[in-house]
Amino acid sequence: MSTMNISLPDSLKHFDQQVTDRGYGTSSEYVRELIRHDHDRQLLRRLLLEGASSAPGAPVDDDYFAALRKRAQRR
Repeated sequence: MSTMNISLPDSLKHFDQQVTDRGYGTSSEYVRELIRHDHDRQLLRRLLLEGASSAPGAPVDDDYFAALRKRAQRR
């Protein structure tokens, strides 16, 4: 694992309190979680944009959801 030093301005001094308030043991755990969330957000955005630019699919109706429920119940 590599090490990274981060400098925060005085306006972000409350950062240390958020670490404790949110149940993280260290500020490193908190920053890692923020980076993971940002990565997930970027992935979701990319997938949504891909879906929006793709060709239209088949319409979704009651039969579709009934079949989906049936498949889920089998698992």
